[in-house]
Amino acid sequence: MVLLAINVLVIIVIGAIFFWVVDRFVRDGRLGNLLKILIVLVCLGAILVRVLPMLGAGGVL
Repeated sequence: MVLLAINVLVIIVIGAIFFWVVDRFVRDGRLGNLLKILIVLVCLGAILVRVLPMLGAGGVL
């Protein structure tokens, strides 16, 4: 359970770093927003892949 919490925390920190990079270096507003949405979706997917086996739904993904 502690390992799961550490994995989720690492995913959130990496997502926040990418979010900051996009916010800092992408000048086009629409492209920046699309990249931020993509980052959020990828992070949520990565978290779900780690959490679903703990909930007993390991065969879904």
